[in-house]
Amino acid sequence: MSKLGRFVRFFGGYKYYIVVVLGVVLVGFGGQDSIMRHLKNQEHISSLKEEINEYNERYQKDQKQLRLLQKDSKAVEKIARERYFMKADDEDIFVLSSDLKTDKTYSQSNQNDTTENKNETAD
Repeated sequence: MSKLGRFVRFFGGYKYYIVVVLGVVLVGFGGQDSIMRHLKNQEHISSLKEEINEYNERYQKDQKQLRLLQKDSKAVEKIARERYFMKADDEDIFVLSSDLKTDKTYSQSNQNDTTENKNETAD
């Protein structure tokens, strides 16, 4: 009983400090209204605000382009040519691409041509 009595006397003097520390820990880190959750929500809100700003900028840009398309028929033609590769009857369009896949395909077809040529000469 003497150990328990010393324990009670030791913590009895600090009981208010212990209650305050436990209260701060519970409020700061536990439950739905914790400080940690509040900080995470604030971070999420700021990222959403940035996203809203990006969408508003994109909206303004699209509105300008829409007004231009409604006023100028040449703008429609320009977009059709750039995005959809449409052309007039009297012109040719060449699409240049730097894809590695097309280079690999081209080199494989050259190898096939050379092996066919070697087989033809061997016959």
